[in-house]
Amino acid sequence: MSGMMEDCTLDTCRIEASIYQYRLSLAANATFIALFSFSGLIHLVQAIVYLFRRPGDNSNISSSSNINNNITNHAYSYTLPILIGCAGEIIGYVGRVLIHIDPFDINGFLIQICCLTIAPAFYTAAIYFCIADIIRLFGEETSRLAPAQYARIFISCDLVSLILQGAGGGIASVATRGGRDGSTGTNIMIAGLAFQVFSLLVFITLLGEFVWRVRRGMGKWGNGTEKGPVRIPRSRLWVFGSFFSLAILCIFIRCAYRVAELSEGWGGELIREEGTFIGLEGV
Repeated sequence: MSGMMEDCTLDTCRIEASIYQYRLSLAANATFIALFSFSGLIHLVQAIVYLFRRPGDNSNISSSSNINNNITNHAYSYTLPILIGCAGEIIGYVGRVLIHIDPFDINGFLIQICCLTIAPAFYTAAIYFCIADIIRLFGEETSRLAPAQYARIFISCDLVSLILQGAGGGIASVATRGGRDGSTGTNIMIAGLAFQVFSLLVFITLLGEFVWRVRRGMGKWGNGTEKGPVRIPRSRLWVFGSFFSLAILCIFIRCAYRVAELSEGWGGELIREEGTFIGLEGV
């Protein structure tokens, strides 16, 4: 594929001979670059503000200084993978812009396929750190696993997934640039994504049990949680919980979509449907 692509331009070859067989949307991909840049900037500013906050600013949390210190430490553990994930998404969509400019650009294709496949694994790592702190706030008895075990177990799973996806992407890239079949690398990437889907499914199951236990505890705490371990109005908890759950669901759907997409190979139908890609990968 590489040799054929390098010999083609828009002046010498039909668009149907390109990787995607159409011009990628510049507006959509530029929008995602802007959105992920904005998201990364917001998280960076939040981390800086949190770093310089005054002692005692966590007035909504009725907890020991040890818990507050854990939250402070893990705030940075949460922010770093988010920023890495945003950077990966930005680079990936820059690759898609390069493909818009030159639909036969194999480098742009390899950049986007590798970066956009790997980046969400960093978002799940941030979620695992986040749930550990949430469990500490509500009490460790609300969870089947100890808070630290979430990070140890599921981030280890993420590392395995990242290694497989990164190795597969590298093998596929080298093979493709050499004009050879990149299916071996693609299959390794699929294995990494499938493992990520499986670990996310296990995490979602444990999270569901945690939510059930917390709801059962709220019956004893009253309309708010003033009588419980956290002094936060229930309305705020539901808002946070809803968006937290939505983020997990979106990542899960996205990973399942990428497994299906790559399973068809780089010449499959799903990889050429930009509307599906925008909806299930970008949004």
